[in-house]
Amino acid sequence: MNKLLNQIAKTLIKKKLSLSVCESCTGGMLGTLITGEPGSSKYFCGGVIVYSDEVKQRVVGVRQATLRKYGAVSAEVAREMAQGVLERLKADISISITGIAGPTGGTKKKPVGLVYLCVATRQHVSVEKRVFKGSRNQIRREACTEVLRLLKRLLGCHE
Repeated sequence: MNKLLNQIAKTLIKKKLSLSVCESCTGGMLGTLITGEPGSSKYFCGGVIVYSDEVKQRVVGVRQATLRKYGAVSAEVAREMAQGVLERLKADISISITGIAGPTGGTKKKPVGLVYLCVATRQHVSVEKRVFKGSRNQIRREACTEVLRLLKRLLGCHE
């Protein structure tokens, strides 16, 4: 994880890009990982934890119609979360995570471990669906790691 975060940090600083995050099921874990890197204040604007649907709507602008039609754990909501935090925090890049970390709350259609990850810029939005196995904290950790890998790809980080 440290190597991944270090590569991302170096690339963001080199390209003079800022980053923001919008988290639901990870509850601040992603922001904690990012700010654990020395020098993160050079690129990290901040983050928002939007655990409830009301906060998703009021704070980052997820539309009620989107929540009603697709549910909080969906590609559409992940997209609106990322776009909303991108605009509100005036970042160059944003990341969002929404999912079901468990151990309860899953259904056949949306099982525990289902997570939608999004990386967005003003020109590009990429949403990916994953289903992770393990404990609540393992699912949260895997979601953070995977969204950082998506960010790394978007940035074109090199080893």
